[in-house]
Amino acid sequence: MYEILLVVYLIVALALVGMVLIQQGKGADMGSSFGAGASATVFGSSGAGNFMTKTTTILASVFFVLSIILGNLTTGQIKKTDEWENLEVPASTTVAPATSDVPVSPEENKTSDVPN
Repeated sequence: MYEILLVVYLIVALALVGMVLIQQGKGADMGSSFGAGASATVFGSSGAGNFMTKTTTILASVFFVLSIILGNLTTGQIKKTDEWENLEVPASTTVAPATSDVPVSPEENKTSDVPN
């Protein structure tokens, strides 16, 4: 069921993006109609939403509902493994010899190339 909801979620997301991209903006015809006296409708109240506006609203609602459902289904699936869960396996006791970046004193290093 999770996979089916995930596929529907992706389809709704793509459809929502497509619907938003093909819609004409509210002020898109303002330049052509500014001198014609119809510019008051650009800034005034718009009438009832057309088909594309209603479809975008429905797709957005479905998108948010599916987001909540998928989020709730996902919360119980991911479990972080604990490194202290299995204490029966012994830890590795072999330690590599440490190399130090600290220079040794001239008494300890007789082959030093630094003059005294």
